[in-house]
Amino acid sequence: MRILYIDVDTLRPDHLGCYGYRRDVSPNIDILASGGVRFEGCYVSDAPCLPSRAALLTGRFGVRNGAVGHGGSRAAFFAEGSQRGFGSQLSRTSLPARLRRAGLKTATLSSFAERHAIYDWYAGFDQHSMVPKRGLEQADQVSDLALQWLEHYGAEPAWFLHVHYWDPHTPYRAPDAYGEPFASAPLPEWLTEQVRAAHYEQGGPHSAQECVGFSQDYPFGAYPRQPRHIPDMAAVRQLIDGYDTGIRYMDDQLGRIFAWLRAHNLWDDTLIILTSDHGENLGELNVYGDHHNADEWTCRVPFIMHLPSQLAPRVDKALYYQIDLAASLLPWVGQEVPENWDGQSFFEAIQAGQSAGRNFLVLSQAAWTCQRAVRFADLMYMRTYHDGYHGYPAELLFDLPADPHGQQDLSAQRPDAIAHAQACLAQWHGEAMARSSNGIDPLFEVMAEGGPFHVRGQLPAYLTRLEQTGRAEFAALLRKRHL
Repeated sequence: MRILYIDVDTLRPDHLGCYGYRRDVSPNIDILASGGVRFEGCYVSDAPCLPSRAALLTGRFGVRNGAVGHGGSRAAFFAEGSQRGFGSQLSRTSLPARLRRAGLKTATLSSFAERHAIYDWYAGFDQHSMVPKRGLEQADQVSDLALQWLEHYGAEPAWFLHVHYWDPHTPYRAPDAYGEPFASAPLPEWLTEQVRAAHYEQGGPHSAQECVGFSQDYPFGAYPRQPRHIPDMAAVRQLIDGYDTGIRYMDDQLGRIFAWLRAHNLWDDTLIILTSDHGENLGELNVYGDHHNADEWTCRVPFIMHLPSQLAPRVDKALYYQIDLAASLLPWVGQEVPENWDGQSFFEAIQAGQSAGRNFLVLSQAAWTCQRAVRFADLMYMRTYHDGYHGYPAELLFDLPADPHGQQDLSAQRPDAIAHAQACLAQWHGEAMARSSNGIDPLFEVMAEGGPFHVRGQLPAYLTRLEQTGRAEFAALLRKRHL
């Protein structure tokens, strides 16, 4: 079996035409979805980048594999200690290791391991290659690399190729020559001048007044498509258009790979998967162009499976972890899901054209904030342990169909939903700890080490900035909470 796994960094499903977006950003992805299974309720269990791919690699939640942050001790897997054999668990039970065990040649074309210094990512891959730009490469360079690999190995009957595009990730950097394809397209209706202005008077890293960190100074150079703050609606357009243009540029380059598959008569008999490591906040919860929370916009990702010879086109609206859908690949190649995985296979239901999924999901974030969320029914409950200097309350509740951008907290009006979410979280945590190798919750290790990595040590200088920019009230809130 041939499996092409397309991993588009920082990709929101609601910014793809096949998920209902009105801008023409994704014609090639939309064609893929029209002939495949499009999952509406796929969420990463752990966000953002490193924890998400750590979960994908291991099939386990971050609370069990240990890798939940971007720095400190919990930017790595728990050590196996004295129980480690000559080979590690990863060498036997990682997703690529299981696929290789089934006889597939496994390869990853990604600079993720280099960017995040998590070289365990390579466990189980026969080959790895990258454009050595640590995530600042562009889609044409990635597609060039993928086409070279396909020319060498694509005709072989059994392979798994992971291809990683970064273009929707900040800094927005589609080539200048690509122009402004969305200059006259409408902006999101919810993000009005009133909303923008209110956000500008508040604070937090990547908030409207400093949307590249804790200030307006961007550390990676000049990028004309990347706004540094959001002082007006022109900057809102710069943000949304920069993000969407990155997607459209990537989609065009992805089309080159699809054309190669068609030209070599592999389009109908290759399982093509398109997904992401996380989404992106584009103003939601006053985060502009980053991924700070265990929320709908960071944790929900697209997931498309395209295999015309075996899968009838349809939409599946059930709730799944991304690691569930990854686990569902293993029966396709005659492999059982390892006992130490948290991901559950829904292979039989997917093949039969049925929805299965979970009753609720628990989502975690510990790189920018420390949060856990419960996604159930039409609701998203968020429990914040460390607010990442955003000023969030301890609990939030959103009705997603009625309020898709999180503008109305219902926690005070819905004590029944809060109680149910708390019970789900407690059940999930108890089950995870019962299966834990060491009984340690890594999210609370992050707290003990000084909080989320990206905000450690930033508060004193940021309090000064807040006071100097007329936001003394927000500074007082953070000072009371954290000092």
